[in-house]
Amino acid sequence: MSNLLDLYKNRRSIYKIGRNSTLSKEYINNIIEHCIKYAPTAFNSQSARVVVLYGENNDIFWNGIFNEIKKIAENIDFKKTEEKLDSFKAGIGTILFFEDEKVIKNLENKFEKYKDNFEIWANQSNAMLQYMIWNALYEEKLGATIQHYNELITKDLYKRFDIPSNWKIICQMPFGSIEEKAGEKQFNPLDERIKIFY
Repeated sequence: MSNLLDLYKNRRSIYKIGRNSTLSKEYINNIIEHCIKYAPTAFNSQSARVVVLYGENNDIFWNGIFNEIKKIAENIDFKKTEEKLDSFKAGIGTILFFEDEKVIKNLENKFEKYKDNFEIWANQSNAMLQYMIWNALYEEKLGATIQHYNELITKDLYKRFDIPSNWKIICQMPFGSIEEKAGEKQFNPLDERIKIFY
């Protein structure tokens, strides 16, 4: 099995992350930039956008999410919620993934025959970008998860991080040193998931 397949096998969702890494932020940024540059996109649209938050900005982001949860949630254990969000803050940083809706709309107008597909293709491409970055970080001994607090990302947070309004939030990826490995993964039978014809 190739090193690449081993990487796919070993990459997992890591929920307990920290800041115990000697990698510089510049090195991490280079990884992210490389993945953005080479991620495949339909019609070479390159519509994915990312924002990378470190340090205090990472804390501000997750504190903002917690404050929004407190505004709208009822009958939940805020202590558990705070602990969960604190676990994301404990890492080196968070990558926010977006799609530039202006790019997608322009493609829909330019290629009307395919207009119902461009948003689907953009989401597929964004998912590939996420997976590329996730694996690249794991190769550097950094763990991550994908989170979806999209509805809680307010105009205030957009303004705070100077995010254009046409960037649609897709997901968040908190990342950091691996402080606790993932448990054993369970697999459904492959013959239920794949058909092969010769």
